[in-house]
Amino acid sequence: MFLSIETTKRPATDLGYLLMKHPARVHETELTFGKVIVFYPSASAERCEAALVLDIDPIGLVRGHGVGDGLLDQYVNDRPYAASSFLSVALNRSFRTAMTGVSRERPELAAAAIPLKIRVLPLPARGGDDLVRALFEPLGWTVAIERIEGPGGPSRYVALTLLGHHRVADALAHLYVLIPVLDDDKHYWVGDDEVDKLLAKGGDWLAAHPEKEAIAQRYLKHRRSLARAALARLATEEAKEAEDDTPDRDAAEDALESPIRLNDQRMEAVAEALAAAGAKTVVDLGCGEGKLLARLIRDKRFAHVIGLDVSARALERAVQHLKLDRAGGPVDRVMLLHGALTYRDERWKDTDAAALVEVIEHLELDRLPAMAQVVFGAARPKTVVVTTPNAEYNTLFPNLPAGKFRHSDHRFEWTRAEFVEWATGIEARFGYSAVISEIGKHHEELGAPTQMAVFTR
Repeated sequence: MFLSIETTKRPATDLGYLLMKHPARVHETELTFGKVIVFYPSASAERCEAALVLDIDPIGLVRGHGVGDGLLDQYVNDRPYAASSFLSVALNRSFRTAMTGVSRERPELAAAAIPLKIRVLPLPARGGDDLVRALFEPLGWTVAIERIEGPGGPSRYVALTLLGHHRVADALAHLYVLIPVLDDDKHYWVGDDEVDKLLAKGGDWLAAHPEKEAIAQRYLKHRRSLARAALARLATEEAKEAEDDTPDRDAAEDALESPIRLNDQRMEAVAEALAAAGAKTVVDLGCGEGKLLARLIRDKRFAHVIGLDVSARALERAVQHLKLDRAGGPVDRVMLLHGALTYRDERWKDTDAAALVEVIEHLELDRLPAMAQVVFGAARPKTVVVTTPNAEYNTLFPNLPAGKFRHSDHRFEWTRAEFVEWATGIEARFGYSAVISEIGKHHEELGAPTQMAVFTR
């Protein structure tokens, strides 16, 4: 079985630092069931590819299992050849340090999302091509599947190619969990410790994955008690994250910006941008308690609006704020959805426009590519409006200490040049055109407090 990881992030040979495997050497690791060989078919500043080949000993697989009527079946099967839980074990043994996301030599690179191309073959696709896409596309991967021919036509094995921008550690975690899920079998006994492994490798992304139940069931070999335990722990972690992300978190930022009525100006600017684009149906991604939704439903130009948020409490407040719990409320024009904007969601993909108002800065930088893939790559609304703070303006807020963000939950705040650079990347990658403008009072040197990009295709 074969797996390769390739990057074009210059200098591409830095991939060796992330994987902790020198590109000029062949690395071998002995396992109880065979041998892992890691080598680099290509290693240059422009492109670097690391390949992992797992050579399984079919005799070693059954050695010590005794002799019986099923002996031939033990020898004659696809275990030595098809990507399976054996490959996950090999990944963990060969790239253990890489999977922690730590690199002594390149710590910033290890924390960054970089362009990656991954190939796995032959991969059993028990569940078909649709399942392969349902597992990897919500994580921000572009999926290409080539069915491998068998003696009687196309087999159940595929050559899988994944393209995306991810941290190497996250990419390895995706493979570690999802390869056995697709194989729908494991070569070893599954016990309570497998729940810990699943949550350790999938905890950062599995809770919001739309196929988390199928993943838990298949990864844990359909042991219902273990799958229930895993899902219960995921639900607890997701609830805690959402609780930490409640509307109360916005109070400090609102107080900071209220003297210049910035929030009102933002909502008005976004609503007018959406109306100017001719949008009839709009999704507000990260809607919170529904401030933009309230502005949109007052405007008859918008026939239907959708709000999506990861926080259940925020959505409960949105119900009250929008009066959806009262007779005569605008229930026919508003839909509220619980979900994360870094995962594909068929419920809002057909909207004319999407808005991300002061949202992207709440995401870790390494999750922005996944968000971009979902919004600009998968859903592809005709118009996307994004607003975010202008970090240069922060010095003009008298109550904001130097070097601090406007909000305790912000993961970053961009300068105007950084925002332009990100928007230019979206244009190049997804075929949109961006018009960037300002919201709020303009300062000659520092710009306005909020910057807005209107993407159209």
